[in-house]
Amino acid sequence: LRDESDREGMRIAIELRRDVNPNIILNQLYKHTQLQDTFGVIMLALVDNQPKVLNLYDMLKYYLLHQEEVVTRRTKFDLNKAEERAHILEGLMIALDNIDRVISIIRGSANVQIAKESLIAEFALSEAQAQAIVDMRLRALTGLERSKLEAELKELHEKIKEYKAILADKKLLLGVIKTEISEIADKYGDDRRTSIGYDEYDISMEDLIPDEPCVIARTNLGYVKRMTPDNFKSQHRGGKGIKGMQTIDDDYIKDLFMTTSHHVLTFFTNTGRAYKLKAYEIPEASRTSRGTAIINLLQLAPGETITAVVPVKIDTLQDTDYLFMATKKGIVKKTPVKDFANIRKTGIQAINLREDDELIEVKLTDDQAEILMVTMLGQCIRFKETDVRPTGRSAMGVIGMSLMDEDEVVGVQVSTQGDTMLIVSENGMGKRTDIDEYTVQHRGGKGVKCYKITEKTGNVVGAKAVDDSREVMLITTEGIIIRLQCSDISNLGRITSGVKLINLDEGIKVATIAKVRKQPADEDGKDAEGFEEDTDKTVESED
Repeated sequence: LRDESDREGMRIAIELRRDVNPNIILNQLYKHTQLQDTFGVIMLALVDNQPKVLNLYDMLKYYLLHQEEVVTRRTKFDLNKAEERAHILEGLMIALDNIDRVISIIRGSANVQIAKESLIAEFALSEAQAQAIVDMRLRALTGLERSKLEAELKELHEKIKEYKAILADKKLLLGVIKTEISEIADKYGDDRRTSIGYDEYDISMEDLIPDEPCVIARTNLGYVKRMTPDNFKSQHRGGKGIKGMQTIDDDYIKDLFMTTSHHVLTFFTNTGRAYKLKAYEIPEASRTSRGTAIINLLQLAPGETITAVVPVKIDTLQDTDYLFMATKKGIVKKTPVKDFANIRKTGIQAINLREDDELIEVKLTDDQAEILMVTMLGQCIRFKETDVRPTGRSAMGVIGMSLMDEDEVVGVQVSTQGDTMLIVSENGMGKRTDIDEYTVQHRGGKGVKCYKITEKTGNVVGAKAVDDSREVMLITTEGIIIRLQCSDISNLGRITSGVKLINLDEGIKVATIAKVRKQPADEDGKDAEGFEEDTDKTVESED
C-alpha cells in the first residue's frame, strides 16, 4: 500500500501479486471499506395531491407527465400571445394602408371612444385593433414601416403553426421535452457522483470466486456436494475401491460429474421440472462427508427428486443445441436449450409426463448424433436424433423405444461419446461392446439384445459410451467407489454377460456408474482428472 497523494488530489496505490485478480481486490475494497458507500432514498411524491412512495419507473413516469402538462400550458400561453399580436399587426396593416383617413378620423373625433367607434365602423376593425391604433401617437402611427410589419407578421404565423402542431402531436411535444432536458444537461450537467443500483453494491459473487474445476456428487436420497477433482485416484479392475462419502441407510451416490465453479447446473426432476444453480452455490465438502440436502438449495415440490443434472456453459451455446430427454417408459423429447435460459427459482416444466412415468435422463446434443437407449432387462435401441423433431417445453414427447412388461430404461447415451458401449449389472459384472454392433433403427422399436442377464449378473443398472482412453467409476449402494480404466474391461459381443468389475460383499449392489477422463495439462504441466458428463458442450465433461 502506497500513499501517492499530492496537491492535485488523493491517490492510493496498491501493489498486487501476479496471481491476484485486481477486479476481485477492487470489489473487496468497495464491499469492506468506505471507498464506496450506498444510501437509501425515500421516493415520496405527490400524485394527484396524494402522497405516494414511488419506484424509479413511476417517479420518471410522473415526472414526464408533469413535464407534458408544463410544456402544454406554456405552448398554449405562447400560442394565445402570438395570435393576439398577429391580430394587432393585421389591424396596423389596415391602418397603414389608409393612413390619411385614419389620422383624419382621430383628429376629427371629440374623444377616444368616438375615434374607436369610427375606425371600427369604417374599416371593420375589432375592438382590440382599434384600441391599439388610437393608443399610438400620431408620430408613431405615421412612422410605421410596412416591411417590418410584414416580417413580424410572417414570423408570428410560423410560430402559431409550430405551437398548434405541438399541441396536436404528442410525439412533437415529447421531442420538445427531450430537447429542453438535453440543453439543461449540456449546460449544467457533469459526471455522476453516484450510481443507481441494488443493495450490496451490485457485486457479483462470481467476481469473488475463482472459476476452477470441481466435482459434483449427488446421492439417491437427495444430498449434494462440491469437491476438488484430486480426491480420487485410478485403481485396477477387481479392486475394492475407496470410500466416496458417508451414507445413511438406503442412500448411495447417484451422480458424479466434473464441471467448473461458474457453470450453470440445470437440475431435472422425476416429475419433469427443471431448476438451476451455479456450481459455486453448492457448498464445498470433503470426499467422505454426506453433503447438503438439495431441498435446502432448490425449491422442490413434495415428492420431487432429482434424476438428471446437466452442466451448461451459457455463452458457448448455439441455436442448434438441444436438451434430449428420456423417460423410464421409453418416451423421448428434444427441446432447444434456449428455452431454458430463464428458469425461475420455483422451477419450470421441462416435459409433461404420462401417468406412472418419470424423467430419468437428459443429454445436451447438437442434432447431429445418434441416440442409444439401454433397458434394465438388457435391450438396446439405436436411432438418429433427427428422428425426434424439436418441441416446446410443454410437449409430452414421442415413443423412443417400445418396452416389454416390467422393463424400463436405465441409460441413454450419444454415439459421439465413445466407440464402445459399457454395460454394468447390479452384481458388479460388466463388458464393453462395439457400438457398430448396434444397428441404426427407427425410433419406436424394441431394439436388440445387448446384455445376457442371469442370476449371477442381476439386472442392468447403467450404460456408458466409452473408448480405451476413458475411465469409469462404479458406485455401490454403500457409497463405495471404484475407478477403472476402460481398456482393462473386456470387449465382448452383444449377447454376453462380461467379467467381474468389482467384488461386492453380500447384500451390496452396484447403484450407478460415472465416466471419467484425463483433462488437458494445467499451467504447471500436470494432468488434471475429471468426471465426464453429457456432452462436449460442457466445458470439462461428457457422461
